[in-house]
Amino acid sequence: MGTPPVVVSRRAPPHARPTRTLELPFELRQRSRLRATLDDGQEVGLTLERGQVLRGGDRLLSDCGQCIEVRAGQEQVSVVRAADPHALTRVAYHLGNRHVALQIEPGELRYRRDHVLDDMVHGLGLSPRHLELPFEPEAGAYGAHAAGHSHDHGRGHSHDR
Repeated sequence: MGTPPVVVSRRAPPHARPTRTLELPFELRQRSRLRATLDDGQEVGLTLERGQVLRGGDRLLSDCGQCIEVRAGQEQVSVVRAADPHALTRVAYHLGNRHVALQIEPGELRYRRDHVLDDMVHGLGLSPRHLELPFEPEAGAYGAHAAGHSHDHGRGHSHDR
């Protein structure tokens, strides 16, 4: 019988020093229940609170007290670069209109590789490059890391004054 998996059910405090790492692509960092392998080969079982997205640099605490640092794994992404901010903004607008997970960097956009989106970007005058890089898309205005802002649309309220 092999070694039982390390069980992780909560986040570690930001000052905790990691002793192990867990590299995952974005798709898996969105799951609250997951079985994966730490970088040292040990199995880990995540049972986190639903609705949380793990980001590169986040730290988790195992039930046995070990601190594990999450790393954004390499993924097949399309990278769009442009010196012209207007051209890049147009592409970001059209990708956002399609609710595409998008990483925004100075002079650069990244999204999961998709030939239909690549064709659209070509039609807008830019040429995406296909690379394997870490992918950290924006959390969104109401995402897990949006400065603690929460919105409860179950109650009637208005932003009007």
